[in-house]
Amino acid sequence: MQRREFLKAAAVAGVAAAATANLRAEAQAVSRGPIGAMGSTGSDALAWSTDMEYRPLGRTGETVSVIGLGGYHIGVQPDPADSVRLIRTAIDRGISFMDNSWDYNDGASEQRMGDALKDGYRKKVLLMTKIDGRSKASFNSQLEQSLTRLQTDVIDLMQFHEIIRFEDPDRIFASGGALEGALEAKKAGKIRYIGFTGHKDPLIHLRTFDVAKQHGFHFDTVQMPINVMDAHFRSFARQVIPVAEAEGTAVLAMKIFGGRSILQSKTATAMECLQYALAQKVAVVITGMDSIPILEQAFAAVKAGPLSETQMAAVLAKTHDAAMTGVYEPFKTTSRVDGSARRPDWLG
Repeated sequence: MQRREFLKAAAVAGVAAAATANLRAEAQAVSRGPIGAMGSTGSDALAWSTDMEYRPLGRTGETVSVIGLGGYHIGVQPDPADSVRLIRTAIDRGISFMDNSWDYNDGASEQRMGDALKDGYRKKVLLMTKIDGRSKASFNSQLEQSLTRLQTDVIDLMQFHEIIRFEDPDRIFASGGALEGALEAKKAGKIRYIGFTGHKDPLIHLRTFDVAKQHGFHFDTVQMPINVMDAHFRSFARQVIPVAEAEGTAVLAMKIFGGRSILQSKTATAMECLQYALAQKVAVVITGMDSIPILEQAFAAVKAGPLSETQMAAVLAKTHDAAMTGVYEPFKTTSRVDGSARRPDWLG
């Protein structure tokens, strides 16, 4: 074996060893239960299903489905009724974690989810949305809009959206910043838990944890890219998950397919991408589902289970070279999906 090939193989083996440390034996407790069983200690019972697995949401006391319904994709169907049917089908099958954002599809995603959560569906889910505002005033304005669209008095989990600049945590924690609005909203019973999201660089996530610690604040959740290429390039899984675990902060995985970039690289299949994410120390794998077949794909991945150690090593070896420039994770290397970069007025 040439020296270059030996070093590449050693690097892949090292990543695989770190990743497989997150497999079933070391992962957070996973449970199954019949529909109607108690799934949450802090709100009405969440529907459990033998088709789905459930994990603890950090130290909140909540238990949620390991698959989360991505909010962006349920706002793209031409007919809103199709979105409502898709959301309700997911819930009926046992998905209890609902992802959304104030800015998804100009509010259509929240509106359609609010419509879907009528008729008793609201009590079956843990509802999350994200707010872009960095100032208290912009945060409060966007939160009220989200509550109206989602047609609810309380949002279970609110996350500060797109923490993608090193100054973002400073703006949130500053006097008159968004955290002040969030804490007041929590005291008023409008939100229950607080987290943050970002997709640019793990160092920004780490800095956000540091700033929070300086202010004596604990994040309940953190959302980040977790995928087969992240393992090799600016890895959130390797750098941020251990910190979140130490803090008792639940990890929410996103960008499992990198949009569609990773699938377009032809280095990993959709099932491998899902099973890789499920193998990590995450509470929820959030994935976009815009049709019933894609919904069924997520359930198939849960049934198949996380990748084995051998499978993990094989997938990481296949994706190594393609991952190294970040071209298949454009959310890290370009501003293509940075909504608040296009609309800085959202930040306030």
